[in-house]
Amino acid sequence: MAREPIPTHFFVLAIVRLGHRFLLVQERKHGQLWYLPAGRVEPGETLLQALLRETQEEAGIPIVPEGILRFEHRPMPDGAARVRVIFVARPADDTPPKSVPDDESLRAAWVSLDELENYPLRGDEVRNLFSYVGRGGPIAPLATLAIEGFALPF
Repeated sequence: MAREPIPTHFFVLAIVRLGHRFLLVQERKHGQLWYLPAGRVEPGETLLQALLRETQEEAGIPIVPEGILRFEHRPMPDGAARVRVIFVARPADDTPPKSVPDDESLRAAWVSLDELENYPLRGDEVRNLFSYVGRGGPIAPLATLAIEGFALPF
């Protein structure tokens, strides 16, 4: 007999770096605090497609993913699970961050680590993640992520 599926919600987060600055988004929800471009993976969407879409929608910036910082998994009390994949990326071009509010976010900005104290952040993880990437912490290559069943190149 087949087991019941475990409802699992996937989220992507983008650490987008431009020199010594990082991309922050002022969220429309969550108390209008500042956070990473992030969001839920929609049905039928790959993790990378969600990453590109969420960053474009929330920050107005097209990006080039460069690697994966970490995968996070959290079982929930109701039996469901949550998975977050934190990517590192760079801007694809010199498009300025969003400055006009819409349904996705209020605005976006390039911020240095020293300037973070001027932004009310949703959590300490933002500073921690930016510091880690800024210090050159190891990042897994994008090849770590693959569509199930695709052969490895030889």
